[in-house]
Amino acid sequence: QVLLVESGGGLVQAGGSLRLSCAASGRTFTFSSYTVGWFRQAPGKEREFVAAVRWIGGRTDYAESVKGRFTISKDNAKNTVNLQMNSLKPEDTAVYFCAAQWFAAKAYDYWGQGTQVTVSS
Repeated sequence: QVLLVESGGGLVQAGGSLRLSCAASGRTFTFSSYTVGWFRQAPGKEREFVAAVRWIGGRTDYAESVKGRFTISKDNAKNTVNLQMNSLKPEDTAVYFCAAQWFAAKAYDYWGQGTQVTVSS
């Protein structure tokens, strides 16, 4: 069974930065042939898309609300996906989840349990 594990969340002041990382457990699992995305869910709100990267080709996509502030990247050697978050705002406060979608799937197949990001004003 594949489990995704997020790390790097925490408390930061507005304007600060955090770097989230997503790794897959499972000895032989790799992110090749997957799109890996980050989502977030704030209290009382729906889960929303933040950013994604296609492992093959490296295409990235971002939500409008984070463009220019967040950068998603993949580390082939470590089989991880990172989300660098700069210029954080209080409205970025949420639980952040990573997820993986096989290239031929219509939905994300695997999800992590989330990491809390809190931005104080």
